[in-house]
Amino acid sequence: MHPRFLLALTPLLLAPFAHADDCASAADQRTMNECAAKDYKKADTQLNALYKQINERLKDNVESKKRLVGAQRAWVTFRDAECTFSASGVAGGSAYPMIYSHCEAELTLKRIEAFKTYLKCQEGDLSCPVP
Repeated sequence: MHPRFLLALTPLLLAPFAHADDCASAADQRTMNECAAKDYKKADTQLNALYKQINERLKDNVESKKRLVGAQRAWVTFRDAECTFSASGVAGGSAYPMIYSHCEAELTLKRIEAFKTYLKCQEGDLSCPVP
């Protein structure tokens, strides 16, 4: 391979590492918005994995699965409305995506904790909807 070609590829190869550093020391709004969105996507991926685990445990209980789906849909509606309200102070501004994504991530992390609690219920716990 030609050395110039390798030099041309260097920025592309190092981009993921630079992005991680950018988030730790983000100084411009675009980067802060991207990092907040990335944090939310990470939390959302974790939430979806836990949701699938709960759904699998409820596979033999049609009514409980319906309740889970209803609760999750209501929670998503709440999350979106809450984050719209929470970020309304900067609506139309360049910081709006960051504030909104931060809210989404925080609420999603709280939902993750609730799901984790459901997944580690003790047998005989009557307050637990997930066997």
